Amino acid sequence: MLDLRPVGYVIGLLVAVLGAAMLLPMLVDIAEGRDHWPVFIQSALITMLAGGLIALACANGVKEGLTIQQTFLLTTGVWVALPLFGALPFIFGATEARFVDAFFEAMSGLTTTGSTVFSGLQDLPKGLLLWRGILQWLGGIGIIVVAMVFLPELRVGGMQIFKSESFDTMGKILPRAGQIASQISSIYLGLTMVCALSYLVLGMNAFDATVHALTTVSTGGFANYDASFGVFKGNLEIAAAFFMILAALPFVRYVQLINGQAAPLWRDSQIRVFVLTLLVIVAIMSAVLFQMFPQEWGRSSREALFNVTSIITGTGYASANYMTWGALPIAMFFFIGLIGGCAGSTTCSIKVFRYQLLFASIKMQLRRIRSPNGVFVVRYDKRPVGEDVLSSVISFFMFFVVTLGLLAVALSLTGLDFITSLSGAATALSNVGPGLGDRIGPAGNFAGLNDTAKWLLSLGMLLGRLELLAVYAILTVSFWRD
Repeated sequence: MLDLRPVGYVIGLLVAVLGAAMLLPMLVDIAEGRDHWPVFIQSALITMLAGGLIALACANGVKEGLTIQQTFLLTTGVWVALPLFGALPFIFGATEARFVDAFFEAMSGLTTTGSTVFSGLQDLPKGLLLWRGILQWLGGIGIIVVAMVFLPELRVGGMQIFKSESFDTMGKILPRAGQIASQISSIYLGLTMVCALSYLVLGMNAFDATVHALTTVSTGGFANYDASFGVFKGNLEIAAAFFMILAALPFVRYVQLINGQAAPLWRDSQIRVFVLTLLVIVAIMSAVLFQMFPQEWGRSSREALFNVTSIITGTGYASANYMTWGALPIAMFFFIGLIGGCAGSTTCSIKVFRYQLLFASIKMQLRRIRSPNGVFVVRYDKRPVGEDVLSSVISFFMFFVVTLGLLAVALSLTGLDFITSLSGAATALSNVGPGLGDRIGPAGNFAGLNDTAKWLLSLGMLLGRLELLAVYAILTVSFWRD
């Protein structure tokens, strides 16, 4: 029988940590002199007590390692439990949010999606705005650890190709995964602090700089204003784009860099492909905008750089309503949201390395058609790729397309129009944030959607953040039988 105690123990500890994090926005509300701070005391006590009791009840079942089944349950269970408790400040707070709205906002935060159901953000208590930022920051560091430690071990979506790269290759420097996680956390914190300082120097106030740094480095996209990043112009957009790009690169390369190995950062093929893809799309978008604003070349380039970077990395900020830019930019924004950044980063969506492996596999098949007797091997970064990796990647693409279609159909059955249903499904699975159209586009939010649609989108965020297969695996009969 499957022992759930090790899973419950870890989830309980993480829930307790989440409760402790609620004390930070409480201090902000106290400093601001508002009477909103008891909301976070209430939420923190409930969360820490529940997490502590769960961990205590399961402590006698803790073992040195987890089985494959327990690891699958843990990766999914964490991203279900944390939004449930992360929603408490929204339920008890001044927003008077219903449970479905509060859960949607917390799930969007922890999965770093960035879709929101709240309007009048600039009027909310600062504690709640900070809490939204903290949720995304915690979700960002959490998904890096999941992508480096759990998903390669679970052989999900081709992630196993990074198993040896993340740990065995670096074994001489950092022999244990815990040391890597520790250094990644330090890099993540340092990058956030530098980002906040940059925003501060460029004109943001201290609070905005802090919250937006949390949601930039996590590529989450929650902002303090209904206009998203549109209230900040000029050099702030360029700085934000720079840090979004840094957050989209594999954090394991930063670990290698600070340990004296700079070469892997420059030689990583997915980094080169990601940067090249970004530059090409920004150039095309800049040319389109220059046709619209021929006298404002600087504005065209800046807005193209910021908004393309925001969508391709899954951050979801918007500095302009790109729904007014014409049909080509709108179509481009839909498709670039399905690209994503590099594996082992805070970004989301399909990710660059899967496209590389897919195209390499297609190229190999075409060569086999031309030369049936030839022997061809798919390579990634000059290393041969096993059939299990290619099969996993192709399965991921199939599951992604099928899930996107089913989710879009399900959303349309709730009464949503075609554009809202399709873009809503895509933005949830890709964890991007804004969709297309007037309702959920860059100038709107998800508040007007019906409850069923919000639950479906919350499920889509969970599936997308955990690479789909990690969630689907626990729904099979064989998973529980074995």
